Amino acid sequence: MSFISEFKHKSVTKSDRIIQPDKLARKVADAAKDINLFGTDGIRGQVGQHLTPQLALQVGFCAGLELGKSFAPHQPFILGQDSRNSSDMLAMALSAGLTAAGLDVWYLGLCPTPTVAYLTHHTNAVGGVMVSASHNPPADNGIKFFQTDGTKLPPSVQSNIEKRIKASSPSPTSGAWGRHYYRPELAQAYTDAIQGPLQSQVSFQGLKVVLDLAWGAATQLAPKVFQALGAEVICLHDQPDGDRINVNCGSTHLGPLKAAVDLHDADVGFAFDGDADRVLAIDCQGRTVDGDYILYLWGKALQEQKQLPNDLIVATVMSNLGFELAWQQQGGTLIRADVGDQNVHAEMLNHGSMLGGEQSGHILCPHYGVSGDGLLTALHLATIICQNKTRLSCLVDDSFQTYPQILKNVRVEDSNRRRNWQECQPLQTLIEQATDDMGDQGRILVRASGTEPLIRVMVEARDMGMVNHWTDQLVGAVETHLA
Repeated sequence: MSFISEFKHKSVTKSDRIIQPDKLARKVADAAKDINLFGTDGIRGQVGQHLTPQLALQVGFCAGLELGKSFAPHQPFILGQDSRNSSDMLAMALSAGLTAAGLDVWYLGLCPTPTVAYLTHHTNAVGGVMVSASHNPPADNGIKFFQTDGTKLPPSVQSNIEKRIKASSPSPTSGAWGRHYYRPELAQAYTDAIQGPLQSQVSFQGLKVVLDLAWGAATQLAPKVFQALGAEVICLHDQPDGDRINVNCGSTHLGPLKAAVDLHDADVGFAFDGDADRVLAIDCQGRTVDGDYILYLWGKALQEQKQLPNDLIVATVMSNLGFELAWQQQGGTLIRADVGDQNVHAEMLNHGSMLGGEQSGHILCPHYGVSGDGLLTALHLATIICQNKTRLSCLVDDSFQTYPQILKNVRVEDSNRRRNWQECQPLQTLIEQATDDMGDQGRILVRASGTEPLIRVMVEARDMGMVNHWTDQLVGAVETHLA
């Protein structure tokens, strides 16, 4: 039985909040008329400037019209949020827009982004939306949409929503409004789904785990799931706190987790970002186990189980050469996609891959989930540790050695310069010189971030001195000619 049949006619309790706007806001921020709203991971920006409640209302309304055009009225739309102070405001504005478009909103409250993706798919909802800026600082926020199968919106659908937003602000038809229901209990179906397949395979008894929850979306679910499988769990930053989400903690600041793993003599530590769609690990020696190592270890496990078609993994242009060479020695093939989980997902579909991801810890495995899922990934890495009856450090020692790699971010506020950095001739000349100098012993990647006002400069080579030299040169050029 689908969730939609189970919950569609459930009576409304007193705790259910109802939003029935009789007039849609006519004025949207002028900036929305002149920019592309959707970046590499939905709509994201600083709240009060790029991202306003008026815009969120309009986005909800137009997305509801676009995604709901093939569905009957009052179909459900899944809505979740992280712990940012602005998330309540934006979530309610989105709900107002969606209900104005005639859809019923099932509001989960605080939850990881993958929870929204999972429930969107398994309730046959019209779509889903998560209010979060992922790993960004507290002042930022974002809006991520999912289509009915739980995957992120393709560019064509995003473009249609943008066209609706920029064209006009039509009022909803009177009497056709949807309703807003508070449905936090639905998240249990997600936790059952990610831990269920593992309960008959492995026990985490004897495994000591430290979880850095980044004051974010995983604070309520992650400890319970690990404890349910038998692990001893130590938590850091384990309360939802909109002022401190991602601040000096989580997957972008691993220092506190490294210290805690050492202090408690833990087997492994896991650091999530603010919406828990990615994860990085720390082994008992204090080493960072990033997405490349996770892909290698999980890929090897799936390979041994004959569950990895063509021994193929899809990674990105950021993935380390050491990982690529080691996977080839394992008999596998590695295909590189552009940065962004949507690009990874597209390449996985093109090549029939069942495992892919990013160095940042955003991992996709269609065997077990429809989206990148930090909690799911952490559970499977812990499963590999337990099944091998060893510590993560031993698995890392037996995997591969990374090439020295430095990634530096340069803040470039001018959006035109940032988008068109390839037109900067002094920088292009320097890139050519560096590429010729390193030959096949290294590589360079310069790109504009799709979610922040940054130019990212990555240099990788066998020799650390070469990496340091060319990183300094390239970062200096970006600072001089672009920033």
